[in-house]
Amino acid sequence: MNVALGGTFDPIHDGHRALFERAFELGDVTVGLTSDDLAPKTRHDQRHVRPFSERQSALADELATLAADQEREWEVRELTEPTGIATEPQFDTLVVSPETETGGRRINEIREERGHDPLEIEVVPHVRAEDGDIISSTRIVEGEIDEHGNLTPNRSGRQNIS
Repeated sequence: MNVALGGTFDPIHDGHRALFERAFELGDVTVGLTSDDLAPKTRHDQRHVRPFSERQSALADELATLAADQEREWEVRELTEPTGIATEPQFDTLVVSPETETGGRRINEIREERGHDPLEIEVVPHVRAEDGDIISSTRIVEGEIDEHGNLTPNRSGRQNIS
């Protein structure tokens, strides 16, 4: 099975890892990574996003380990539009988070318009931080939590993220 998912992934956290793990359980994975131009347009906040090359490198490190564990193939492709690679005919499944499920339905509408089969949409639940709220890159960048959802009250934010 050919599985697609996409995002900005800056920084990568346990919520992203849950998406990646589910994708690799299902098949070979192609991750669309937002371009430098697209990334700020997909954000609900006005925070700094690291350059594509840095995000791609961190993502590749993450995916290589998971792919090896599942004996799967993977690749990272640049996304220049929100619907990205998932409108291409070779994909069978789209892995999404609860807040991007609507976007997955929109992708299926575009696929139908193009004469492609709809994707199975696999919704992966949020991963919760120790305070019960969801783990998010924004919370990490703002210094509230670390990538695993641990509260970090003494951290001031992005400058301390590796």
